[in-house]
Amino acid sequence: MTVLSIIGDHLDALLHPSARNDALTRARHRAFMAPRLFGSLVALGTFPVYLAMRGAPSALEVAAFGWLMTPLLLSYFLSRTGRYEGAHVLSSLSLTALVILVALNTGGIESFAAIWLVLIPLEAALSGSQRVVGFASALAAGAALLLVALGGHGLVAHTAFGSATNAALMGFGVVSALLYAAGLAVGAQAMARMSGALLSREEERYRLLACHMSDVMVRHRRDGAVEFCSPAAESLLGVAPVELLGQRLFERVHVADRPAYLTALSNAARGSDDVNVEFRIRRDRLGTADGVARTAADFIWIEMRCRPLAAAAARGATEVVSVLRDITGRKLQAEALEAARAEAERAGAAKARFLATMSHELRTPLNAIIGFSDMMVQESTLPLDAARRREYARLINESGHHLLSVVNDILDLSRLESGNFEFAPEPFAPRPALIHCCDLLALKARDRGIDLVTHVPEDLPQVDGDPRAFKQIVLNLVSNAIKFTERGGQVRVSAAVDEACLTMRITDTGIGIAPDDLKRIGDPFFQAGTTYQRRHEGTGLGLSIVKSLVAMHGGEMKIRSRLGEGTAITVALPLRAGAAIKNNVATLVPAAPAETTATRVKLSA
Repeated sequence: MTVLSIIGDHLDALLHPSARNDALTRARHRAFMAPRLFGSLVALGTFPVYLAMRGAPSALEVAAFGWLMTPLLLSYFLSRTGRYEGAHVLSSLSLTALVILVALNTGGIESFAAIWLVLIPLEAALSGSQRVVGFASALAAGAALLLVALGGHGLVAHTAFGSATNAALMGFGVVSALLYAAGLAVGAQAMARMSGALLSREEERYRLLACHMSDVMVRHRRDGAVEFCSPAAESLLGVAPVELLGQRLFERVHVADRPAYLTALSNAARGSDDVNVEFRIRRDRLGTADGVARTAADFIWIEMRCRPLAAAAARGATEVVSVLRDITGRKLQAEALEAARAEAERAGAAKARFLATMSHELRTPLNAIIGFSDMMVQESTLPLDAARRREYARLINESGHHLLSVVNDILDLSRLESGNFEFAPEPFAPRPALIHCCDLLALKARDRGIDLVTHVPEDLPQVDGDPRAFKQIVLNLVSNAIKFTERGGQVRVSAAVDEACLTMRITDTGIGIAPDDLKRIGDPFFQAGTTYQRRHEGTGLGLSIVKSLVAMHGGEMKIRSRLGEGTAITVALPLRAGAAIKNNVATLVPAAPAETTATRVKLSA
């Protein structure tokens, strides 16, 4: 370890606070102060020895040794003010003053000291400032002209040294200047090496940060072309950063989002700070298909924050730096929240429909039961004949059955939605069950003046399912068809085997369903038409129960309807248990002018 490095290691406490936080500035201040403090300490140590050997010094020797103390003052100035360029200016002035003083007393421009004027701009070059170098060069040139001018006017002292002494002094001047120049070269080389090391260290630090950041840093031109992309792009988009240069990043942006992407870059290039935009971008991911590695692509959501590049703006360029962040998770959460909000709104609407339906379906028959029973109890004040009594009893009985039907529907739906419905599949013959259900509803159809037609082949195979649930499906669908068909209309029930499914079709010539209502068919407590002005009784639970029961069998239900022309409901049930129909996804088929509207109801067990 050299003496200069030892002195440099103890200089941190003397540095100005502004130089302690920046590594390069700290290194420059130490490089300025260390050799000067070392030179001053050497001068102070050798001065007594020189006096003992030389005796009383001359004025010139005193001035030379006094100048050797100025580095202490320059180091003090730099440590107190932190003005690095100012310290170099003062150093150039002190060195110029010493050279002029020695040259004036040793022959002027012909003095051995004059060669040191060349070293003044070389020393100033260590400052790294063009202004300081220019000042030092002008100062050295001015000093040389001053010596020439003073020598021309005979104001320079000419010492009567012999030729040997003059040669020795000239050799001393040249050698000392060379040694000083060598010191300056070593210092410059050390500063360059230190600057390179600091720059390399900073680059490595930023490279390490860029490699381990999940966000992608991108440098764009104004037209969106990419000039630089950080390594995080490979984990975000599945491609190497070099594959995104030029317009290839833009080509990955979703077509619908490209205008927003380019607009954000253009706004940032015009000087708008912190421009944010969200867009979709294609991501490549490696997968396997049929045992072969293949590259699949999907779109993810990206948030891009961009702003103009300060260094480019100083040059008059319009470059933009942006940070890309994956916000797909946030988007999915927002979608989930939106779905939850919509579900909450649907639940609120279902609650309102439930209250409106129950207020009608429960209060109406209860009013009838209470009213007619009160009239029968008060027979003493209002005599009733036998016919009137039987009519009241019949109305009370019908109202009670209606209430029982409402309560049973609610209990069935509750068991289905809670998963407590007892589903017991077993092989059974569907034809007898269909005929039996139609026979039960034949009287109701005849009373309403509706023609109930049944077409069920005798060779229907057995079905693996719950016979009780199957009958409830048929009863609810046929009962609904009868209820919404006007007098003189027709309800047709048919069944057939289609591939591995039993297909039942219930069609009517009733009032039909409006397209807007068709989308909500199957929702609990929903009945087509205005809730408060319905022409038909019912809780709106029939199709909702049917939907759940069909889902338990792994089947599919389709509804085709046109307002004023009728409705056709098709139920397909697999013949074998566990062979669920795959295409039970809700879809809506727009109706052509001469066709019916169709929907496939989404089923969930």
